[in-house]
Amino acid sequence: MTTTQRQPLNRIVPAEGGRERTMRAAYDLFSRGGTRSVGVDAVVARAAVAKMTLYRHFPSKVDLVLAFLERREQLWTREWLGAEVVRRESEPAARLLAIFDVFDEWFHTAEFEGCTFIQVLLEHTELTDPVRLATVANLANIRTFLTEHAEAAGISEPDAFARQWHILMKGSIISALEGDVEAAMRAKEMGVLLLEHRGIKAVGSPAG
Repeated sequence: MTTTQRQPLNRIVPAEGGRERTMRAAYDLFSRGGTRSVGVDAVVARAAVAKMTLYRHFPSKVDLVLAFLERREQLWTREWLGAEVVRRESEPAARLLAIFDVFDEWFHTAEFEGCTFIQVLLEHTELTDPVRLATVANLANIRTFLTEHAEAAGISEPDAFARQWHILMKGSIISALEGDVEAAMRAKEMGVLLLEHRGIKAVGSPAG
């Protein structure tokens, strides 16, 4: 299996406009430091832009965080995870298991920073907080991806299954943050059992 090369997202290109420079800086800082502890001063310093430039494009820090979450979903959920499992496997059940292969490579890299969406949920506890609401929607979109593959695999109650699979995904990320770099493979083994419990042949299982 060829290791996936994730392109660095934190390089600031001098020729870029102020909005994109700010967005790239915010992406890197928020991904690794959280959205609560990282302030706009750190973002403008990293982006090498004036604070006025930041506020011209993002009227408040909340607007900047919401834009960050939107980009995180685009880059992490769609262009990286979703696209990579589709590239690796053609069968729906095998694609579900391939998620943990992708995670395994991620967990073994210096770029591993955990799940932004989980971190933001822990930072924003007020149920009506727009940042929290956006994060809940981001996580729901991941489950939509899982549900679509569950339906294609012929799994009954695909939404319930997607929630179970999502628990495995999130749990493996937390375990990897604790230092268990083999967490993805342990989650994959449990995924095989879950598929078999649902009557699905475990194509792409760890023993396969």
